[in-house]
Amino acid sequence: MEDLMSVGVVGAGVMGIGIVQVAALAGHPVKLLDAREGAAAAAIVRLGDTLATLVSKGRLAADARDAALARIEAVSEVAQLAGCGLAIEAIVEQVEPKRTLLRQLEAVLAPQALLASNTSSLSITLLANGLSRPERLVGMHFFNPVPLMRLVEVVSGAETDPAAAAQVEALARAWGKQPVHAASTPGFIVNRIARPFYAETLALLQERAAAPEVLDACLRAAGFRMGPCELMDLIGHDTNALVTRAVWEANFGDRRYQPSLIQQALVDGGRLGRKSGRGFFVGPAPRWPVVQRPAAALPITLVGRGPNVEMLVRRLPGVARESTEAGWSGLRSGSLELAFTDGRCAYEAGRPLMDWLAHEQADALGVTTDDAQVADLLACAGLRAMVLRDTPGLVVARTLAMLVNEASDAVWQGVCTEEGADTAMRLGVNYPDGPFAWRRLFGAEALCSLLDHIWTQTRSERYRISPPLRAASTSATPCKP
Repeated sequence: MEDLMSVGVVGAGVMGIGIVQVAALAGHPVKLLDAREGAAAAAIVRLGDTLATLVSKGRLAADARDAALARIEAVSEVAQLAGCGLAIEAIVEQVEPKRTLLRQLEAVLAPQALLASNTSSLSITLLANGLSRPERLVGMHFFNPVPLMRLVEVVSGAETDPAAAAQVEALARAWGKQPVHAASTPGFIVNRIARPFYAETLALLQERAAAPEVLDACLRAAGFRMGPCELMDLIGHDTNALVTRAVWEANFGDRRYQPSLIQQALVDGGRLGRKSGRGFFVGPAPRWPVVQRPAAALPITLVGRGPNVEMLVRRLPGVARESTEAGWSGLRSGSLELAFTDGRCAYEAGRPLMDWLAHEQADALGVTTDDAQVADLLACAGLRAMVLRDTPGLVVARTLAMLVNEASDAVWQGVCTEEGADTAMRLGVNYPDGPFAWRRLFGAEALCSLLDHIWTQTRSERYRISPPLRAASTSATPCKP
């Protein structure tokens, strides 16, 4: 592939102009086409303003800006893209408009040229159907904002030539991106594996486990930059619901991807999130102040073992530990016992429960009791007690287990590798870690036990365990949460 081959981009929206910026700064001549008259030229003017801002902030040299803008040309017809070595479509996320455009592009491009689609979830195999050279079509899914987000999902359809996919991967690296290869299945990697992050919170809301701001606080404490409710407000509930429904329908109604009545009610009521001025929240999502540690230390004994207990050890240096096998893990103070959830409800476990810590810098933790003594105990560890309804798996443990489970299925089905899944989730949606890193941290046995207990309570097909996760649990060293 020639370093300075010409790149054509169709679609002058946010994604399209972002791709133009990246390609032009990498040294490629770029032609931008949009069906709306004047849209391509206007987008290039806005890009000039964006690059001028980068220059003023010292993040881009003025000569690099001028050279990049000189490489960009607005065109008005598909035929003007004839000399491009790569044409990327970034138009409306609908099958037929994309298929029509791809056929038009193929008709004017050289036989050896590459076609790419920036689709976030549509089947590359379906988009390639009807092309004379379907082997030249590759998914090239960028993430918004394109200049800042490093991840590119390189997606192969059933007919995609591996050499074409390899060319696109090499190009993405040359543009400073981190490509991850995916097979063309519903949602690819990121939009598929991320479904439980939204779905479990929506299910917990339907179970009335807690208010949106409480659930968000629990997951932010687990290291996520935004809670699911705040993130869905940002994305837009109409958009998020549409993606969920598309993945659900593409999987023939699999319960694991079932849309939410809670979210549909928001859409029906026009509460679309920030773009409509209200969603789960009106204005910014609530935040809690840092919890104040008690002036005097309380008597605490840490019980059991496992990653959550070890995190408490680091937060409570010098506390007593009970090394005998107690059948549960957590903390004890006098007659009070507080256990980390294993997926059962508190009434089954015989003691109040707390969620999984999951992150060294956690500042909040879900609990199934409003006992003031519990709040004081957690405050000793710098944790704010967030009261939850007694629901199977609580919030963080349930969400992480389902993310790991979904990722395990994706790898099992050949969508991606374990390394690819972890990279995609860290870079594509800024997760604090990847699902297989969580599997190594908590252990497959603890994750399977938690999901088994949730299934026992709910009898819902969505909590079925992925075969490779189950297999890993049978050979793993027993590990408590």
